[in-house]
Order: sequence, then C-alpha cells, then structure tokens
Amino acid sequence: MSTESRATPLRLGSIAPNFQAETTTGPIDFHEFIGDNWVVLFSHPEDYTPVCTTELGAFAKLEPEFTKRGVKMIGLSANTVESHGGWIKDIDEVTGSKVAFPIIGDKQRQVAFLYDMLDHQDATNVDSKGIAFTIRSVFIIDPKKTIRLILSYPASTGRNSAEVLRVIDSLQTGDKNKITTPINWIPGDDVIVHPAVKTEDAKQIWPEIRIVKPYLRFTPLPKDKTSAA
Repeated sequence: MSTESRATPLRLGSIAPNFQAETTTGPIDFHEFIGDNWVVLFSHPEDYTPVCTTELGAFAKLEPEFTKRGVKMIGLSANTVESHGGWIKDIDEVTGSKVAFPIIGDKQRQVAFLYDMLDHQDATNVDSKGIAFTIRSVFIIDPKKTIRLILSYPASTGRNSAEVLRVIDSLQTGDKNKITTPINWIPGDDVIVHPAVKTEDAKQIWPEIRIVKPYLRFTPLPKDKTSAA
C-alpha cells in the first residue's frame, strides 16, 4: 500500500488524498476508483467486531439506493484483506446482506493516518501492538474529488446508514438547484432558496416561493429536480 503525504488537516472542501491499496475486490488507486462518481468512504476499527458487522450489513442492503444516485461505496477496516474475506461471510450470514463493495485492507493504519481516522481520546482503544484503532469515520466525496462531508463516531457507536443517504440527496439536490435544505429534510420536502439568489430572481425560478423572513425563503421543488443523479 502507498499513500501520499498530508501536511494540513482534512476539512470540507479539501481534495480527498489519493492512495493505492489492496481491497477485497482487488488493488485500487483511490482517485481512479472515484472516477466521475460520488463516493462514500467509511472506516471500521477492526474485523469481527459486533457494531461493525451490523453497519456493513446495513450499508450493503442500501447499496442499490446509493448506486441509483451515482454513488460508489468503499469500506476500510484495520485488518488484512484475507481477514475481511472471512468476516464478510459472517456479515452476510448474520444480516442477510450481500456485501459486494470493496473493503480496504489497512492493517498498518496507513489510510487511517492519512484521513485522520484515529482515536486520540481513548488511550485503551489499541491493538495488541499498541497501535490506535480507527474510529467510525464517514467521508462523502464528490466527482471532483472534493470532500463534502466528514462524520466521526466513537468506536462504541454505530452509524445511521439512512442519514448518509439523506446527506447525499441533500448535496446533490443543492448542487443542481442552488438551494439548501432545512433540518430533517428528505426528498419531497420544501427546500430553502440559497441566500445568494435575490428574491426577485427567486420568484421567477420558483413561483411558489414562501417568504418567512428576507433570509428564510422556502419553496417546493419539482420531483425531477430533487436529485443530481
């Protein structure tokens, strides 16, 4: 495995660092893997752990929904590809899923270090060699290789796969329509007109605009405009 060095912290708007790695579906160059797609990269502390098993099964079941949106999924766990292979059998058996997306082998935590996926809070969260395990990180990356979302969960807490899908819907809808989305938004709900769009112009674009405050303007979107995919 090889990775590029990173001098500054990753933030929203950063270009996702490239790396080459072995995965359960073969070797990859990460930027080539992204191609012209959106990507969800998510990490796990270790193979054969209970919370991770439930998570990977849930993501696998939702993979068709991500694919509809032009999104590729890729996992990472701090163990070998060979270990991942056995673990996937357990995941499919326990959750009724069929894990098909690649899982990166990162036993030495090289990608974990590159993406700052390490647990710096819990000093006991280490393997037998004293190397810190990865936390539960999620990165949503767009086709320009730009990081659009970073979520970090403690190792003890499982993620919400539906929330990751909801964020994809929000980002793609926002990119396409110059809008933002309010709290708990799901496709079909009213959206917020972007502050950069003047109200006079907004009324021409969205005739059903509802002005609550000059800075808070809601509008429904036609169904064909609720996704970029």
